Amino acid sequence: MFESIMKLVRKVTKKEDQTLKSKDAAKERLHLVLMQDRANVSADFLDLMKQEIIDVIKKYIDIDESAIDVKLTNKDNGDGTNGAPALYANIPILNIKDEVRQTANIKTSENDKDKDEEPDVKKTERVIEKHEQEEKEEITIIEENSNKNTMLASTQRDYIAGEVSRDLTKRILLPEKISKAHEDGILHFHDADYFVQPIFNCCLINIGDMLDNGTVMNGKMIETPKSFQVACTVTTQIIAAVASNQYGGQSVDIKHLGKYLRRSHDKIKKRLTEKYGGKLHKNIIEDMVNDRVKEELSAGIQTIQYQINTLMTTNGQSPFVTLFLHLEPEDEYINENAMIIEEILKQRIQGIKNEVGVYVTPAFPKLVYVLDEHNCLKGGKYDYLTKLAVKCSAKRMYPDYISAKKMKENYEGNVFSPMGCRSFLIPWKDENGQYKFEGRFNQGVVSINLPQIGILAQGDEEKFWKLLDERLELCKEALMCRHYSLLGTSSDISPIHWQNGAIARLKKGEKIDKYLKDGYSTLSLGYIGIYETTKLMKGVSQTTPEGHEFAIRVMNYLKDRTTKWRNESGLGFSLYGTPAESLCYRFARIDKEKFGSIPDVTDKGYYTNSYHVDVREKIDAFSKLKFESEFQPLSSGGAISYVEVPNMKNNLEALEEVVKFIYDNIQYAEFNTKSDYCQVCGYDGEMIINDQNEWECPQCGNKDHNKMNVVRRTCGYLGENFWNVGKTKEIKSRVLHL
Repeated sequence: MFESIMKLVRKVTKKEDQTLKSKDAAKERLHLVLMQDRANVSADFLDLMKQEIIDVIKKYIDIDESAIDVKLTNKDNGDGTNGAPALYANIPILNIKDEVRQTANIKTSENDKDKDEEPDVKKTERVIEKHEQEEKEEITIIEENSNKNTMLASTQRDYIAGEVSRDLTKRILLPEKISKAHEDGILHFHDADYFVQPIFNCCLINIGDMLDNGTVMNGKMIETPKSFQVACTVTTQIIAAVASNQYGGQSVDIKHLGKYLRRSHDKIKKRLTEKYGGKLHKNIIEDMVNDRVKEELSAGIQTIQYQINTLMTTNGQSPFVTLFLHLEPEDEYINENAMIIEEILKQRIQGIKNEVGVYVTPAFPKLVYVLDEHNCLKGGKYDYLTKLAVKCSAKRMYPDYISAKKMKENYEGNVFSPMGCRSFLIPWKDENGQYKFEGRFNQGVVSINLPQIGILAQGDEEKFWKLLDERLELCKEALMCRHYSLLGTSSDISPIHWQNGAIARLKKGEKIDKYLKDGYSTLSLGYIGIYETTKLMKGVSQTTPEGHEFAIRVMNYLKDRTTKWRNESGLGFSLYGTPAESLCYRFARIDKEKFGSIPDVTDKGYYTNSYHVDVREKIDAFSKLKFESEFQPLSSGGAISYVEVPNMKNNLEALEEVVKFIYDNIQYAEFNTKSDYCQVCGYDGEMIINDQNEWECPQCGNKDHNKMNVVRRTCGYLGENFWNVGKTKEIKSRVLHL
């Protein structure tokens, strides 16, 4: 295990040309030693290692188990300093077993004979194959998250810990059949790199409660803010603390900031009136008040934008956070919230400066803008905000759009934010019969590989449904592993979540169990590759009548199964369209290695995201959104659709027509455009993917990732640190829909 960790570290610290000068090599070795030295290995972990060592050695020799001593120690360098840590094992040997001696002698002679007969070229081929497989596995891990820069020490630390977690999860924590199903690509047990800890996936932060009633961070009380600027600062601190104690995304509804903008207005007005009342006309004083409020509004939003993009969480990346931009007609602070939304959009249009001082598109926070009767571009009071949102989407891709009209149809009349990217809660009522969404979360995700079932079924529907049934039960068991891993967890594990308001206000030491049951939190069955599965079973795309009928049957089957699980267990099972940033490649790679190159399936190098239309299929934006809108209500645990568009900054009217269409036809949709910059020649346009699958500036030919800014829609979030080979191929294959 430690050897695999060190291989990973060596991989992520290599330069692209794979050559290091001697001083760089020495520096790399020093980094490795320091990282090892800082590793915190528990007594339980050492006991586990000790027992495994005993079990292996006992097969070959008789030992005195009572006298075994296993510990980690630092080697003495002889100059008074400590070297790298070493595993020390004192194992008294009583006797080497005779049968082991005989077997070893036989095997040695056989191996020598085999080696003599094996041609040198075969030996070389075996070594190359092994090396290529190791390289492939390491690159897959390194490129699994396009928002993590693996050259950073903080990210490397997270990856090292993640590899330990993956290894323990695979060998010890999961049942063997679940681990094998994951390795075989039958299912994907998401976020195994965090499974050793009792933490969950994503959530809707109860930011209103935390601001109104105060919170505690790092043992320090944070009282309710007295101004908008302070409220923005506290919000970003909460976001960072929450992100460091979970592994998925989070969302904040900005409607809770409106009251603090009014507090600032009232405080400023009182101060200026006391100072200038009777000296200046009241209209002049009001103008001064409005100017001061606008200054504080701008500074507060800038605080949110800059801190989110510069803060680094404990998992080595910016917080995966979504700002929910929703104007509720009955909200007493709707005017203040309209001002806040306008400022957020204006600052996002401007962008954030990169390291050479050029404004570029930031990946975070993700913005989700809600379309309602008063802002759906049909003459409503707040249409001006939607026009600004469209301008922002054309330049910076965000915001994405939720139709309040369609969402109310799908979620019992409610409108609420996704948890981060696309994960949605199921409606839940408290003891007073009131719907509650903020302060709820997702326990975790397990995704099923639908195309692999299609490959094995070979067009036989009876075999397909039988295999699907068997594998769904494996997925359920894997999801229950996630549930059981959280049961019995103390609120002390993450005070910001469980004691100080993000999720709950439990006492110290109190168990979190009640929030895991009765549908309060969700467990997501993810799926991938409806297009490939339909192609395998029916020979056509799901956009054809025959393919559509089959695809809808599969979706209904999956949805009915999660409903059945929910009714039987009382747990919040739901169906979720997996984002598949790295999984689109992983499943396709596994299946290509097992079953070979299958046209339109494994030959592409990726599987299609959830229920989406094949990225290569020529279909217009309106037809695509209308077609996919039928799938979103079935995928109620999480779904989002997109349309690929060119640079639309000079044709905003066309995008406005699509936004109108979204309001009337589909719950959740987004635009994919391009927002790139070459730091070598200053080209401000689309970076291309060349025939070698490399990102390249079309103007100067620059291919250096460190000298270009490329932002693409990865899965719902934007990515800015480049992508694995499968996702890169998928991005290259996308056709325009407008």
